[in-house]
Formats: sequence, C-alpha cells, structure tokens
Amino acid sequence: MTGRAADPAARVHAALDRLAGDLPALGLAVSGGGDSVALMQMAAAWARGRRLMVATVDHGLRPESAAEATAVARAARALGLSHATLLWRRDTDSGNLMAQARDARLRLLSGWARRNDLSAVALGHTADDLAETLVMRLSRGSGIDGLAAMAEWRDAFDMRWLRPMLGTGREELRDWLRARKIDWIDDPSNDNTDYERVRARQAISDLGLEVGALARSAGHIAEAREALSAYAALLAADAVANRGSLVMPRATLRDAPPEIRRRLLVAACRWVTGADYPPRRATLLHALEAVMVHGRVTLDGAMISAVGDQLRIAREAAAALRSPAATEGPWDRRWRIHGLRVGQRVAALGADALQQVNWRDSGLLRDEAAASPAVWQEDRLIAAPLLRAHADFGVHPLRGASDFRRLVKAH
Repeated sequence: MTGRAADPAARVHAALDRLAGDLPALGLAVSGGGDSVALMQMAAAWARGRRLMVATVDHGLRPESAAEATAVARAARALGLSHATLLWRRDTDSGNLMAQARDARLRLLSGWARRNDLSAVALGHTADDLAETLVMRLSRGSGIDGLAAMAEWRDAFDMRWLRPMLGTGREELRDWLRARKIDWIDDPSNDNTDYERVRARQAISDLGLEVGALARSAGHIAEAREALSAYAALLAADAVANRGSLVMPRATLRDAPPEIRRRLLVAACRWVTGADYPPRRATLLHALEAVMVHGRVTLDGAMISAVGDQLRIAREAAAALRSPAATEGPWDRRWRIHGLRVGQRVAALGADALQQVNWRDSGLLRDEAAASPAVWQEDRLIAAPLLRAHADFGVHPLRGASDFRRLVKAH
C-alpha cells in the first residue's frame, strides 16, 4: 500500500498526532459500535501520558441502550480510562428525531468535555461515513458544501470535534478488532431501511461502488470548497463589526458570483445570530434576490438592510425579543453584560421602550436599537448600555469582525 500505512492503527495514530498532538487531554465519544470501540483502543495505545476520558450518550431510544453504555464503561475501565454516561431526555415528540438526537449528542458531549477541561472530543467517523454522506447528499441535490467531505476537525457547540479515522474503512477496523479478539456492539438500527444512511449504505453495495473512491471524490469536492472559501474570505476583509451588526460594502455582494454572495451572507447571518447551522439554501437564495431589489429582508433571526452603498446585517428585533432573559452569562448568544444586581435581568430593549432612550442619537437603525440588550428590573427599564453608556453596566460582544472572517472560511 504505497504512501499509506497498511495498519489502520498507524493511520489513526498519525491523524491523532496531527490533530491532537499538542493537547494534554482529549475526550473520546464511544457508543460501543465497532468504529468507536476501535477509536478507543487505538487512542489508548497512542495517549502516552495524555489524559483520555470516554463518554457514551444514552439517547434512551432502545431498551438495550443502558446496558450498552455499561459495557462501554467496563471496556474503558479495562484500558484505565474514566467513563461517563450522558443521558438524553427528549423534551418534544415533534420534528426530526435523528436530527434532534444528533444535536443532543453533541451538546451533551460538549458540556461534559468543558466540565472536565477537555479542549477537544474525538469522534469515530470513517471513510464509509464520507461515502454514505456523499450519496445521501447527492440524492437531495446538495451544493458543494453538502457534497464536500466532512473535515478532520471543526468547531461547533462550543467545542472542537476531531475525526482521526476518516482515512480508515469500517470493515478494516472490524478486521483489526477481530484479530485482537475485541468485541463491539452491533446496533440493530444499522440494518433498518427506515433510515436514510442505511439505504445509502445498501445502494453503495448494490451498485458495487468503492467506498474509498467515493471518499476521495468527497475529498476533491472539499478542496474546491476550500478554494471558494478562500476567495470569499478575501472579499470579507472589508466587513466591519459595529455594535452587534456587520457592515460591508454593498458592491461586495452585488459584484460577486452567486456562490460567493451566498457564502458571505451565510457567515454574516451566523455571526449575527450565533446559530450553529446555516439558513436553508433555497431560503437564503430568495433572501439574496429580495435584498438587492427591496433593500431589506429578514432571514433566520437576522435583518439584512441595504443602506446607501452599505449592506448591514443585524439582529432581527422580533427574534431578540423571543430570546430568554438572562441574569448572568451571555444573552441572545451575542452579548455579555457585566454589573447586574439582584433582581435585574437582560432582555431586548423592544420597540415600546425606544423613546425612553432617544435611540435616534445612537446612529443605529430602529430595529437594531430595538434588538439591543437592555437592563430591566421587573418591567422598569434601567439602562440600554449599547445605546447610551452607563457607569454601572459593561456590555461586550461575543464576536468581532475576525470571527466573521473565520466563519466565512469555515463554512
């Protein structure tokens, strides 16, 4: 096998060196399936004094899930690794169950990792996951971002996620485990054709497609995506952060190719709202057309306004009003307010209170001012520190212009 280590463990160790070699501690997400069990075994041999911790998310969707988490705990302890079981309690029966479970898993793992001072969590995705995802996205008519291979690392849910096994195939990992007489758990849902990923896996097999070739294609698409992101980042250099809004020359979007416009607007909306995921493609394209014609449009909690020769992306006032009040910590995933006293809370200023602060002197648009953070005591407005400086309260944005450019490149 020229240019590539034949032993899958050697490939995973090389990837861990590259992705986590400078980390003193690392979290491992282990479900008990063959991929994640192989990751745990290989990472334990690689650690060389680093602190490794293991967590299993029990979604409670199958009767066997608790026993499977217990089995992972035993296997982790046999390797000298600490283990935690993270329980998901689903709070709604509506919506996409698999999407809810995926997001819950990442949120639970992120919280566990931060509580234990782990700066990254490794996941067990393999080349088969790359191939299956490509087939799934093709069937949906996805664009280049959807078709591109998942990255070896990404930041989301306040955590860095590592995928050191993308260069290995699912079956070779199982062969590696069999050779060492290491057991894993076969999830019966892996054969349930109600799930799209299972259907994609069967389609790959039925058509005789090579997983490695599909994974390479996804990798080539990812390289094209990186080139587009680099070009978009050049155009993002003129963007300026202004009191929670993003301002860029209108000509930047008007003169850019449609795909670059889309990337800039996706990053701008996520920068403003703090959303983990971009707006839907069709919705975004419609918004792009509308703002160029009509001058103002709202999109997933962001307000996009064409003001003279500038484009201003701000928080939508109605969305800010829906954001829960905060008595400590961040508010609306955008601001951190210091100096709150007992009984005080941060919530949106709102349109009804605008006249109390003479918002026109602030230089903000009316809706920007209404979406800005305000300090309240019961129903009494104490301060609107973004519009008028107040000696008792400090207001600090959670993101700056450099974070916008990072989002442009990461998208």
